[in-house]
This record gives sequence, C-alpha cells and structure tokens, in this order.
Amino acid sequence: QARHAGPPDGGWGWMIVAGCFLVTICTRAVTRCISIFFVEFQAYFGQDYARTAWIHSIVDCATMLCAPLGSLISNHVSCQVGIMLGGLLASTGLILSSFATSLEHLYLSLGVLTGLGFALCYSPAIAMVGKYFNKRKALAYGIAMSGSGIGTFILAPVVQLLIEQFSWRGALLILGGFVLNLCVCGALMRPISLKEDCKTAPELLEQNYVTETEKQDLKRMSICSHLIKLWPHECLCYCSWKEYDFLLMPGFMVLAVSILFMAYGCSPLFVYLVPYALSVGVSHHQAAFLMSILGVIDIIGNITFGWLTDRRCLKKHRYFCYLFAVGMDGLSCLFLPVLQSFPLLVPFSFTFGYFDGAYVTLIPVVTADAVGTPLLSSALGVVYFLHAIPYLVSPPVAGWLVDTTGSYTASFLLCGFSMIFSSALLCFARLAKKIKRTHLPSLTGNTTLKQHIWTNGAIAYSVTAELDQRDVEFLAVDSNSFSNR
Repeated sequence: QARHAGPPDGGWGWMIVAGCFLVTICTRAVTRCISIFFVEFQAYFGQDYARTAWIHSIVDCATMLCAPLGSLISNHVSCQVGIMLGGLLASTGLILSSFATSLEHLYLSLGVLTGLGFALCYSPAIAMVGKYFNKRKALAYGIAMSGSGIGTFILAPVVQLLIEQFSWRGALLILGGFVLNLCVCGALMRPISLKEDCKTAPELLEQNYVTETEKQDLKRMSICSHLIKLWPHECLCYCSWKEYDFLLMPGFMVLAVSILFMAYGCSPLFVYLVPYALSVGVSHHQAAFLMSILGVIDIIGNITFGWLTDRRCLKKHRYFCYLFAVGMDGLSCLFLPVLQSFPLLVPFSFTFGYFDGAYVTLIPVVTADAVGTPLLSSALGVVYFLHAIPYLVSPPVAGWLVDTTGSYTASFLLCGFSMIFSSALLCFARLAKKIKRTHLPSLTGNTTLKQHIWTNGAIAYSVTAELDQRDVEFLAVDSNSFSNR
C-alpha cells in the first residue's frame, strides 16, 4: 500500500471512481430494472399489487439493512474481498430466481440473497471514493453515482427486449451473469494508507485538508489506538463504542430521521412508474423508455450537481442543495397523478430523474460533513441501513393503496409529502442551529474551552471538553504507570 499525506484527489483514485461507477450499475441500476419484471411476475403467478411489490421491497431492504455488514467486512478484512464475495452472492441469487416456481421463492433468492450480495458491494465501494478524494469529493461522487442512471438508461430497454426474447426467466439468468462483473470491480479497489492514520493529534492539527470535525474525530481515534495497544482487553469495547458515538450527534440524528422519510418517498416511484404508465394507456416500450429517460437524466443530476457543489460559491451550502433536491423530487411526485399520457410523463421523468441524481450524489458528502471522513465508512453503513425499513414497507403500502382505492393517486401523494417533510425537517434543523449560534455568545460570555493534557513519553494528546467527565476519568486511570514506561 502506498502511503499518502492526505487524500490524493486523483491518480488511482479515478480507477476507484470507475470501480464504484460499475458497482452502482450492477447494484442500483439492476434493482431499479426489477420493476420491469413487475407486470410479468404479477401475470405469471396471478398475485395482486401488494404481494408482488414485496420482491422489490425485500431486495432494497436487504441491500440497505446489511450495509453495516458490508462496512464491517471492508474495515476488518478487505474492501476487495467484500465486493467480490457480494458479487458472487448477488449473481447466485439472480440465477436461482430464474428457476422460481412461486413468489416465496423469489422473496428468498431475488430478495434476500441478491440484496445481501449488493449490500456487501455498495457501501464499501462508496466509502473508498471518500478515502481517495477530498477537494473534488462531490465531483468524484457525482461520476461514481452516475452509474445508477447510466445503467438504468441502458438496462431498462435491454431488459424489456430480453423478456420478450427469452421470457422473464431467461432475462434473470442473463442478469445473473452480468452481475458477476462486481468481482472485477472489487479487484480495482486498491486499499490506501494515509499518514494521518499514524500521526498524533498535534500533527493532525497542522493538516489543511482536515476539517474541524475530522480533527476532533481523528484525535479521539488516535487516543483509542494507543490505549488499545496498552490495555487491549479493557479498552477495546470502549474505543469501539467511541467510533460510533456519532450516532448521538444532534446533526446526524436529524439527518437520520430525514433519511427515513426520504427513503419512504422515493422507493415506490421506481416500482410503480412502469405499471402506472401502462395503466394510462402507454405502450410497454414507451413505459420502459420512461425509465431510460429517468436514468439518463439521473446521470446529468449526478455529475452536474456534484460539480456545482464543489465550486467555492456552493461548497459551504451543500446541505441546502441536498434538501432542495429532495424537496423538488417530492413536489414532482405530487403532480404525477394528473400526468396521464406519454408526452406529459416525459417531463416528469426529466425532473424527478435530475433531482434524484442530485441528492443521491450528496448523501455521502453530507454524511462526511456531519461525522468526518475517518468515520465515513461506518456512518455510511448506518445511513444505508436506515433506508432498509422504508424500502421494505413503502412499495407494499403503495400497492395496498392501489388495490384499495383503485388508483395510484393516494400512493404518489403520500410519497411526495414524505419527501417534502424530509426536506422541511432538515431546513428547520439548520435554522434552529443558526439561531442557537446567534444567541450562544451572549449566553456563554467569555467562557474558555478547558483542555486536559495527558502525556505518554514524548507524545502529548489534547482531549477537549468534547469528551465528557467520565471519558476524562477513564483516560486518567493509572496515569502514573504510563509515566514510568
């Protein structure tokens, strides 16, 4: 492994971006294209909307629910091993699905097994991009995440043709072979070793590429790594918990709640856009073409929003760019029930696709801004884990509403309001934070930040008041024994 002073922002990092690009094609694009099988499954097995929608729900839920497992394997074994293993599992699931004789069989093979394979690939590949890029992080993520849109644009009509030529069984078998390319993607994920991993807290303070949040996180992790060497059994659990204490950060907690509503709102659209288009008289090829339009505009949203939010004028406002994109997607869903012809559905695909690509690109960036780059892999695992329950519940709920009301209006309105609420929640949280900052100086006066210095030989670690009193007492235990070593 080559050791770098900081994220190289180029070099092999562009190969990492290419690998992540292919991963998003083989995972997210393939998942979206499963909706094209919806009508085929419904007709073949003679089931209603709600029961058939569970297939898409389970594969999405398994992908997000097992995201922390992907991060765990990546952190403790190897990103390459995790992605290759995930590719084998996902391919196996798709191949077994081609022999399905019931919906329950598809729940297990296409839902659970394929979703688990995607989970082992998705979050580790995205986290690797964050390790290789800092200054051009949003642009790198925009290119990497555009694989979802490009894959949807290409695969949607191809899958429709495969179904017509080889039936849904042959199409799933061919997709199983295609997904094996995840093993090639895993081979590209060369690990990187940053010098910051071995530096002390005072040295990290001098690095320009490290943000204030990252400095505090890296300082604490540096302390933990040295404590584990000295007290392996006593400190392992303590330091492992400290690596996940971002879960209690107010900013991350608000982001987590908003993601629950955002995920609930966005999932049913990809399941029901094609069936809805068919229900209003659009042909099969035109319905598949709507998914292609959504996919290609998704690409433009990925790249242009990533590039724009890396500009100096917008870099500080990426948070608001994210909530704006989510809100616009929700607004688009509210208008969908009145769009009942192909010429009217095309503008919807343009609008929804663009802003979907925009906010998907900014999810890792906003998460990194909230918790810091050193904790990005673990945080992304949690963020994608939070997508699991909404992805599992929302398509069947939307299907139940369609079966009950006889129309898609209630389903699409619920999706739209859910995404708008997600955006509004983030907006109110940021406004409350600004108001608190405005009044904080008058409340605190000239109170200074106390620091506790703990010395071990020639290395001094500065632990700010961010650590609570219990943490300080923990670090002070047996300090005399340390000074004698």
